[in-house]
Amino acid sequence: MSARRLVVANWKMYLAPSASADLAARIASALPAGVDVALAPSFGALERVGRLLAGGPVALAAQDVSPEREGAFTGEVSAASLKELGVAIGIVGHSERRQRHGESGALLAKKLERLVENGIAPLYCIGETRAERDGGRTVEILTAQLAALDGYSVPPPGFALAYEPVWAIGTGLAATPEMAAETHAALRRALGTRWGAEAAGSIRILYGGSVTAANASALFAQPGLDGGLVGGASLDADAFVAILRAAA
Repeated sequence: MSARRLVVANWKMYLAPSASADLAARIASALPAGVDVALAPSFGALERVGRLLAGGPVALAAQDVSPEREGAFTGEVSAASLKELGVAIGIVGHSERRQRHGESGALLAKKLERLVENGIAPLYCIGETRAERDGGRTVEILTAQLAALDGYSVPPPGFALAYEPVWAIGTGLAATPEMAAETHAALRRALGTRWGAEAAGSIRILYGGSVTAANASALFAQPGLDGGLVGGASLDADAFVAILRAAA
């Protein structure tokens, strides 16, 4: 487990640039010590939030990236553009992208490649559905999703993994702390098989899926939970800061 946890706020398609900047300022002003924090506003708010966070302890994150370097790809955002805006972390493979946009492992591997070649740390999301968990296929499904990393003989710089059970995203149903810890341990073993135990031990594995101020302490009390990818609760400054205190 990493010495410092990483907690990432995913604001999805909420908040206009002005509201995003206001929320970022409130969070930055109440930041507890001992935890790494990143904020992922919508694309339209990246520049404004980035200017506010520049030079401070809170990192700027992007919710997605194009698999292409540049070209006639309407509506896409390149990793090079994200880098120029000050983005330090790029989210790839969120369950909403996999499910609603049909993003495949091959496509996600290209997105990871674009981030890495631009010096942006990838936060790679994986997760199983309720039916897959109930069928005892969690480890099988998650291991298959790790195949997007096959092109790397060592972990990409700054790489982090986010386990987000699909059945817990936006549902209010979080995995139990014990369930999350068990899955994180299985993922670390899988990373150890891929890159060796020492490298696997240095990778932060975050939990995402209805993390709230009410359950954060119980989740972070478990071994192997190196942080959180927080959705709805991160839209409330007080709730998010409470989560950060629990992680710290």
